[in-house]
Amino acid sequence: MGGDPMKPRSLGTVASSRITVALNMLVATAALCDGAERQKPAVSSWADVAAKLSAEDRRRIEQALPMQPIVSPVKPRRLLLFDRNVGYPGHPSTAFSNFAFTRMGRRTGAYAAVVSGDPEVFRPEFLAEFDAVFLNNTVGNLFRDRELRRSLVDFVYRGGGLLGVHGTTVAFTWWPGAREDWPEFGLMLGARGANHRDSRERVFIKLDDPSHPLNACFPTEGFEYRDEFFRVHGPYSRNRLRVLFCIDTEKTGGNQGRPRGRCERADNDYALAWIRAYGRGRVFYCTIAHNPYVFWDPMMLRFYLGAIQFALGDLPAPTTPSARLTPAVRAQEELGWRVGLLPDVRSKDTLFATIDRAARRGLSYIGAVSNQPVSDRIARPFDVRLDEDALRRIRMKLGSEGIRLLVYRVPGLPSDEAAVDRLFWFCRRMGVEALLAESSPPDSERIARLCDRYDLKFAVCRLDD
Repeated sequence: MGGDPMKPRSLGTVASSRITVALNMLVATAALCDGAERQKPAVSSWADVAAKLSAEDRRRIEQALPMQPIVSPVKPRRLLLFDRNVGYPGHPSTAFSNFAFTRMGRRTGAYAAVVSGDPEVFRPEFLAEFDAVFLNNTVGNLFRDRELRRSLVDFVYRGGGLLGVHGTTVAFTWWPGAREDWPEFGLMLGARGANHRDSRERVFIKLDDPSHPLNACFPTEGFEYRDEFFRVHGPYSRNRLRVLFCIDTEKTGGNQGRPRGRCERADNDYALAWIRAYGRGRVFYCTIAHNPYVFWDPMMLRFYLGAIQFALGDLPAPTTPSARLTPAVRAQEELGWRVGLLPDVRSKDTLFATIDRAARRGLSYIGAVSNQPVSDRIARPFDVRLDEDALRRIRMKLGSEGIRLLVYRVPGLPSDEAAVDRLFWFCRRMGVEALLAESSPPDSERIARLCDRYDLKFAVCRLDD
């Protein structure tokens, strides 16, 4: 087909079916350690969670909890609440949020929650039991094991949920001091930093996106609130994140208490809550979680219920970065369209060049071709043979530009069945939603089973179409 080989094309036909990701993809084989079966990680019983609060505090929370889910879950959901701190004693509010979030899931029927501070829960075979991970006010270098870190980022990138509140912006840093130890986590979450003023600072909150589903519980004109509000820094950017609300600096006094760290930003942009896509994963963060009373506030509990259901995969919510929200893009969101760059075989661009070109055009989605070089520095083709470091660099390049890879194109499917399995697994691991091939598969029923297993769409088309 003639014309610009990098012409924007509609990718709306590859919309996600929003089914749980990690559960039906990870093969939960028996994990062996020194010849013995690996012990299951330690989790807190409901009695342990409840015992950390007084009867009066439990009553306050119970009275404030929502009675119904925001939306009915499409299947039984499981949420992991992880509350470990390293180098820091922990926020007193964590016991309140553990109780509130666990009880909220039970009461509404939206999910079942498990509380743990054991890093072993991030082993792939255990993480496969959950739909989303909630890092609950976690400060410090939670774990350094590379396998556990890879397991967490793979879980999210393939389509799991990740939530964080307040101190999570300094998770996986050396504390005290918040020295970075895992840059990809900071990029995935959306920001770093814990600078703040008074722990009960009074701010006026402006809704950046009043019609967004996650903001439905708030008054559209904004509202006043007291808490300890973090002023975050890089990698924060509206080119990557869908900001939900921020500090209205025109209605907020700027000198409330001694600043802990640098509390001023040159751009005057003080986001307090946002969501983003990381691969197929759904990521949420909010700083409002320092004080225990947040978790007996009916409005905030309703907000967090929506956030949890978004991360679990039940509440649809647009994640287009705020800086790209033109009227045309908002109309595309309403229609369920996703427009991006889909290179063909004539394109000489590397994968990284395609990403850069999409970002310059204000697009949030791309497709890729299997024979496309990754970058000038990584001259190898973008295919299943890439090593872990190359895959990490690709994830971080996509994430830093606020771009999602939706479509992966191959000349044809391998003849070897194991190679076909690896191809589908590779697509899912890279956050792809649709696999395109030039030739028809010899066994269409088997391809249908693989599509179901990995939640991928498959189509046959000419590579220059």
